[in-house]
Amino acid sequence: MTVRIHESQFILSGGAVSDLPESDLPEVAFIGRSNAGKSTLLNRLTGRRGLAKTSSKPGKTQLLNLFKIDTKIAGDKLASFHCVDLPGYGYAKLSKKQRFSMTNLVFDY
Repeated sequence: MTVRIHESQFILSGGAVSDLPESDLPEVAFIGRSNAGKSTLLNRLTGRRGLAKTSSKPGKTQLLNLFKIDTKIAGDKLASFHCVDLPGYGYAKLSKKQRFSMTNLVFDY
C-alpha cells in the first residue's frame, strides 16, 4: 500500500493547549531537543520547504504549531491527521522564565 501526502497546511500557532481547536483527527506530535530537526523533518515529509519555520538558531519554535495533513492511500482514498510541532528543549538560550513557560506548554500538551 502506498501512502502519499496530498496536501499540507499550517493551521495555527498557540501559546496554550486550549488554543488548539477541538478535532476528531488523530495527532502526531514532534518533540525533541532544540535544533534536532523537528521542523525540518515535517517539511521533508510534506515536501514543502517553508511549511514549518526553521532556523539554525536553537529555540525558534516556542509555540504549539498545528498542521493538517491530507494523504492519498492506494491512489484515491483520503485520510487526514494533524501534526503538532512542539517547542524543543535543551540548547536554546532562553531566560529562565521563557524556559519554564515552554516546558509547561509541552507538559500541558
